Amino acid sequence: MGLETLLVLELALLGTATGFLAGLLGIGGGMLMVPFVTFVLTAKGFPPEHTVKIAVATSLATIAFTSLSSVRAHHRRGAVLWPVVRVLAPGILVGSLIGAQIAVALPGKALGVLFAVFVAFSATQILLERKPKATRTLPGPLGTFLAGNVIGLLSSLVGAGGAFVSVPFMTWCNVKIHNAVATSAALGFPIAFAGTLGYIWAGRDLPPMPAAMLGYVYLPGLLVISLASVLMAPVGARTAHRMEVRPLRRLFAVVLYLLAGYFLLR
Repeated sequence: MGLETLLVLELALLGTATGFLAGLLGIGGGMLMVPFVTFVLTAKGFPPEHTVKIAVATSLATIAFTSLSSVRAHHRRGAVLWPVVRVLAPGILVGSLIGAQIAVALPGKALGVLFAVFVAFSATQILLERKPKATRTLPGPLGTFLAGNVIGLLSSLVGAGGAFVSVPFMTWCNVKIHNAVATSAALGFPIAFAGTLGYIWAGRDLPPMPAAMLGYVYLPGLLVISLASVLMAPVGARTAHRMEVRPLRRLFAVVLYLLAGYFLLR
């Protein structure tokens, strides 16, 4: 089996896993994609100072496609809270655009450490599963818009779809977990779309790279991962509405801790 064929199979397997998780837990898969794509880029001889940024940008671009497939499946089951999406999305767009510019300005090592810290924090939030006060609800329009700013900023910085901020935020405000997952899937598109545009613009003057690029987006990875993830996202969404997701969330939290440790060691 040739090296490029093996690479395509590995990227397709990654897309399959991230697509399923996108549908199941409302996540974009950036936590898995960023470390893996970073490894691929390093092996292909990309400049070390650009690998994490390219991995984050490619992850965001992939999430834009995966989220559309995932939210379509959740919408069919009536689980997406569209009024919440309409209020959070504008703030997310603003935060995502700003986050992409900040990420490009940061040194690659600093971005890697930031990613590790964010992943570890997200894993801790998943494991704690703190119960909110029964009287707590989503804030008013201004508060929700500001929350969207924070979600978009963090997501764009680390190449995530936002679920590791938006799902804990919504469940903290007493939104049911299945509705939070479905709504987070819908929010993944504005996060990914705005963040991707930011990375394409920021990488317009990049030096020549060992593979086809669009700004900071690694096009071969985008193509293969997106195709596989779009096919699997509806399967994950159907599974989410049939099973108790808590055990899988806990397992995923352990995986996140391992990924955080990997990035810190690098």
